[in-house]
Amino acid sequence: MLNKEAKLFVISAPSGTGKSTLIAEVMRLIPTLKKTISYTTRPPRGDEKNSVDYNFVSVDEFKQLEKQGKFIETATVYGNLYGTSLETIKTSLSGGQFLIKDIDTQGALNLKKILKDRAVLIFVKPPTFMELEKRLRDRCTDSDAIIKSRLENAVKEIKESVKYDHVIVNDSLEHTVGEFKDIINGYIK
Repeated sequence: MLNKEAKLFVISAPSGTGKSTLIAEVMRLIPTLKKTISYTTRPPRGDEKNSVDYNFVSVDEFKQLEKQGKFIETATVYGNLYGTSLETIKTSLSGGQFLIKDIDTQGALNLKKILKDRAVLIFVKPPTFMELEKRLRDRCTDSDAIIKSRLENAVKEIKESVKYDHVIVNDSLEHTVGEFKDIINGYIK
């Protein structure tokens, strides 16, 4: 039986919105939160580490885990497979652990369907579409084609935000972290 109070805070945002920074700041301010990491078939980017940022696996390994029923949800994003560990979610929530997870809208809505009120969906919007494009270009990690694809995807993701429990705009880090922390504390306390 799942602990009645524990929640999974599911954070989604278009690429370049700053969700990783926000999550890191909120976890620093609320140290009882535990981050769950997804399995993925995509290769690591930059200084990402296996079992820290993601559990990096081959397509064959992923499909085997999926066949064994190891995932609570799976999604395909930009041609790569992503999955959330069923065991991690069940064990953590039943033990009263509050969790935080960074996931795309497809995965978030799947988790909400399965976990119902145990999943709290929080969507982070950029202040403007122009600012989002600037942030993506300033990262200097993607080609123009990839940036264009990410911007097109952002439009779709933002449309899905109406299905979320909370929507915040990342217009200033300090303000947004405060709003984010207040939302989470509202469920924890």
